Amino acid sequence: MTEKEKSMKEQLDEDKAQEALEAKAEEEAKEAKKNQKRWYIVHTYSGYENKVKVNLEKRIEYMNMGDKIFRIEVPQKTVTQMKGGKKQEREEKIFPGYVLVEMIMDEDSWYVVRHTSGVTKFVGSAKKPIPARDSEIKKIINRSSSTSQKIELDVKAGDKVRIVSGPFADFIADIIEVYPDKSKLRANVSIFGRETPVELEYKQINKL
Repeated sequence: MTEKEKSMKEQLDEDKAQEALEAKAEEEAKEAKKNQKRWYIVHTYSGYENKVKVNLEKRIEYMNMGDKIFRIEVPQKTVTQMKGGKKQEREEKIFPGYVLVEMIMDEDSWYVVRHTSGVTKFVGSAKKPIPARDSEIKKIINRSSSTSQKIELDVKAGDKVRIVSGPFADFIADIIEVYPDKSKLRANVSIFGRETPVELEYKQINKL
């Protein structure tokens, strides 16, 4: 073998070694990506969200899946209801029928979650769940941990209420329209014998 042929062979061997290293690095990168923990959204039977959370936590412990399934969240918010002039607080699901699961997706972890009692499916195709965006999950979790409260009031158009704060405090008003999504309403207040429409927040009134 001439020096030239030997040099060419060495170059080919180096190229092959480099290709093998690149292929291995690419395979390792794919494996690392595959083993990343991501958030997935699980659909449940209505009203079973908290039961699914408890059942799944038990299965994770029983089946030693704590290294693949990390967190289960049922996003909720505090709702304040005004009934008979008294405040009552309760927890309300932000996304009824859905549970968030942070996990490394593979056949074993998929099986544990999918076959938990109360779970109907993952969001995505049957065998290929789609991970949720981290930004979306952060918004949902921040929303559920927020101290802001939605106030509900058991009133409707035609009801009479007493205004307890603001410029019309102590006036009696007749409700015209109710806006539950804004926790506000419109009502007529009699001022100097004239009906004057005003907009009020739920917290400004008591039902008579």
